[in-house]
Amino acid sequence: MFGPPGRAYVYLVYGMYHCLNIVTEPDGTPAALLVRAVEPVAGIEEMRRARQSRRPLREPIADARLASGPGLVCDAFSITRADDGTDLLNPASDLRLEEAAEADRSGLSIVTGPRVGISYAPEPWLSIPWRFRLAGNASVSRSAR
Repeated sequence: MFGPPGRAYVYLVYGMYHCLNIVTEPDGTPAALLVRAVEPVAGIEEMRRARQSRRPLREPIADARLASGPGLVCDAFSITRADDGTDLLNPASDLRLEEAAEADRSGLSIVTGPRVGISYAPEPWLSIPWRFRLAGNASVSRSAR
């Protein structure tokens, strides 16, 4: 998390779930964005196989829910601690960020709200709207509080 912006910061939570963060501030400043969910648009069967190999699915799951939580994102994309430090801005990287086409961005509505999973935090941190999501998107991870 102290690395240069655009790098992956991958850590293990509860000793079993990998979480992907994107470092957002200059080298030496600890700040990152947790990727809580991803909407599957391509490679859905590969994502399903990757999820199944990591944590067997007990029942069929809708495509939109394959990567609908931080640990599920990493399972669906086979992201592990080995990916920590990956330059997500490198177009040659297997794990990278890509700008969406204009047609895919039109009509999207981004909404904010309080973060998820920090009910232990005191105010004002509990209520600051640092969670960003697409309104009405079926792939969004669970709701706050």
